[in-house]
This record gives sequence, structure tokens and C-alpha cells, in this order.
Amino acid sequence: MNRTTLSLIAGATALAAVTGFATLSTPSASDGHSAKAAAQLPVERTSLLCPQPSTSDIADTAYTSFTPVSEGTSADGKAELQAATEESGDGAADQKSGKKAAQPVVEPKEPGKPATGDSAGAEAPALVGTAEGKFAPGWTVQETTEVAAGTGRGLLGVNCTAPDTEFWFPGASTAAERTDYVHLTNPDDSAAVVDIELYGKDGTLKSTVGDGITVQPHSSEPILLNTLTDDPQTNLTVHVTVRSGRVGAAVQALDDKLGGDWLAASADPAGSLVLPGVPKDATSVRLVAFVPGDTDADLKVRLASPSGPITPAGNETLHVKSGMTSAIDLGDVTRGEAGSVVLTPTGTPVPVVAALRVVRGKGDKQETAFIPATSPVGARATVADNSSKGSTLALTTPGRTAQVKVTASAGSEGGTAVTKTFTIKGGTTQNVEAPVPSGLKGTYALTVEPVSGGPVYASRMLAATEEGVPGFTIQTLPDDRGTVAVPEAKQDLSVLLK
Repeated sequence: MNRTTLSLIAGATALAAVTGFATLSTPSASDGHSAKAAAQLPVERTSLLCPQPSTSDIADTAYTSFTPVSEGTSADGKAELQAATEESGDGAADQKSGKKAAQPVVEPKEPGKPATGDSAGAEAPALVGTAEGKFAPGWTVQETTEVAAGTGRGLLGVNCTAPDTEFWFPGASTAAERTDYVHLTNPDDSAAVVDIELYGKDGTLKSTVGDGITVQPHSSEPILLNTLTDDPQTNLTVHVTVRSGRVGAAVQALDDKLGGDWLAASADPAGSLVLPGVPKDATSVRLVAFVPGDTDADLKVRLASPSGPITPAGNETLHVKSGMTSAIDLGDVTRGEAGSVVLTPTGTPVPVVAALRVVRGKGDKQETAFIPATSPVGARATVADNSSKGSTLALTTPGRTAQVKVTASAGSEGGTAVTKTFTIKGGTTQNVEAPVPSGLKGTYALTVEPVSGGPVYASRMLAATEEGVPGFTIQTLPDDRGTVAVPEAKQDLSVLLK
């Protein structure tokens, strides 16, 4: 056996140990055996990135970290959030230079109980988080910022996201009254190279400065969209692609009069989309959609209300031209009831991305939030930073009726977990009376787990009225990807001889 073969064996063994994968021996069609289903095992490491919260000197930001208790995890592990610039990964270099490592902004002590941290002012940095062992499966971090005055004043919230290589943001803007930034955070030891493309009502906006943006290692770059184009657009779709490396991305959308919030990335392009949890007192709802491919899309627009599907008068369908951003104003479509927007193809499905801009309040007391299209809850989803008042959980089932278990965790400063089960009728949206931990002190997390029935979509609204302004922010609850499929494998050294 030569040196090359030995190296291959060593490399394959190391890969299996690190990633949990091994070479599969696939049975032939004639051997009469079928492959066994892959086992779902808890993930062992999770990374999350939190964007720089604000450039306002009067901003106050709270961070809440939570990991639900999962079976089958290791007995140890840790999780922490640190400033992106502190995540050098070179402890030895710090010791030689005499540099003292900064304390983590948040450092959870145990799964099942939220941990909190905070920052204030315009100098609060972007954060890089890692969780290992028992803290990794389903780890979630909420960043919530209150800004009392100025452009984008109100309540801004975002779920810190995993690094990736592609993001779609329908609902951004370069209009005169808007100041929108796309925040790019690089958690790795090498630079990332990123392209940003903008699509308006007539197609691609010409820009050369959006190509080849370098994001240095362990750093974050806020890119002002107005600097990428001279063409003001009320409704934009932002496409972020990474040539090398990986980043976290989110759009901070700030309005001179309507407050602001974070616009999270839309779910991957799909023929049908669900945008859950439009507030029942929304005074204005705008739907923004984009087709990444070469074929136009024709979509049915429906509102899943508490009593069933409703067709918005005058907005029964939406035609989205390929490569162009389309938008329709749905007004106060919910009319005092909970609702979710459901988009389905009128004919052949064409992949689309979409988001809602939602406004509450009237006159100079208005505030804005965004609801991107999201994937189903799946096995489990969690959202942190809830309080006994001001949290609204919306659940929708566009297809079959579903039973859903909702667990309120222990409080960050005290309290006992509580669980309730709800039945959500098919085609409806319900603002459920979510459980609150008994003896609650501090904030808590809500974990949603479908028990039976059709796919469930969910979102959570946080509300805090200040000086008559109905501050609010909405986060969707996609599957937490707390487990990974690990196929049953057996050793097959014959592949090295082929």
C-alpha cells in the first residue's frame, strides 16, 4: 500500500470523526435490502452573528441567549458572545502582546434558562457567537434595541443569524426618507469578498461599487445602500452573494417618520411562501416580491385569518416580472384580526422571495417592522427576550390542522417553565395566549414544537409603547436546525481500490 493510499485512509478517518459522516456502502437494486433512515443527532457546534445594533448615541440594546434542553447532547459545552474584533482566535498572540481578552457580552450558564447582556450608545459593536456541546442544538440569540428619537426611532429587533453565502432582502429602499444599511459580519480568520446587487421596479440598478466588497476577518461592515446607486427606489430587493468566505447579513431599514427595524433575509426562493403574524392593529401593510429566475410569476394573494382564508379586495393576485421588484399596498388588510399573508402560484410554480413592511399607529406616532417569508417551524423553533406583557405569538397553518406545543422557559432571573398545547385549524392564523413561566423574573424564551398535522409557521411580536409611539418588532420562527441527519455507515475500504 503506497503513501498516497495511507494518506487517503487517514484523511477519510479524520473527516468522519469531525463531521459525523462516513463513506456509505449503497446497496444495489438487486440485493433486496433498503437503506436505513439516517439518525437525527444533536449538532455539536453553532455559530451566530449579531449586527452592530445602532449608530444612535441614545440607543439601548439588550441581548438574550437561550438554548432549549435537548436529549442526546454531551454533558459539557459552552456558549458566548463577543465583539467581532475580539474573536481573533489567537489566545497565544494575546498573551505575548500582553493583551487581556475582553469579557463576553453574554455567557450562558445552562441550557433551559436565558442569559442576558446589554450595551448602550453608538459604539456597541457587532458580535460573534459560538456554542458547543449541550449549548449548540437550537441556540438562539435575540438583539433588541430601543431608540427614543431620531431617524429609525422605536423598537428594533433581530435574531442573530448563522453565517452563509447568499441572502435575499425584498423590502429595502433608497427613497429620500429612508436610510438603509446592509450589515456584513465576517466571523472567520480570512477576509470575505461580497457582491451586492440591487433590483428595482425596472430591473437591475447599475452599480460598480457593490462588486467585490472586502470584509476583513473578525469585522463588520455597514454598507449604506444610497452609496451603491444614484437611482432612488421606494421598493428594492437586495441580493448579497459571497465570492469567498462567509458572512452574516441583515438590512437595517430606518425611516425619517415611520421609525425602523431590521429586515431579515427572506426564505430561499420558492413557488409558495408564507409571511406569518401581521399585527391585528396594522394600519398599513405593503407586500414586496421578487423573482430571481428568468420566468415571470403569477401569485394568488390570500390572508389566513382566524376564521379561514380571505382574499384581499382588489389585490387577489400579484404579477411579478422576472428580475424586477413588485410591490402592492394591502392597507389595513387584517381589520382588527390576526393574519398571515400566503402566496401560492396561479399556475406553474416559479420561485420567488418576498417580505412585508408593516406599519402601526397614525400620524406622527407611526412605527415600522418587517416580516420576511419564512420556512416552517419544522421540528422546533425558539425565540428569546419575551416578557409577561408585550409579547404576541402568532401561529398559522396554511394547509391541514395542526397541534402545537408551546413551552415558556424558566425566566432569566427566576421562574419555572410552563407548557401549553394549541390546536390551529387549517387555513387560519391564531394569536395564541402563550404560556408565561410561573413566578417569572426577567425575560423568557418561547419554544414551538408541532405535535401533529400540517406544517406550522410562526412569528413573535414584541411591543413597547413610548410617548404614544407604538414601538414594535417581529421575528419569524423557522426550524432551529438543532439536529443533523447522520446516515448509518459501514466501513468499505474497497472504494480506495477503485
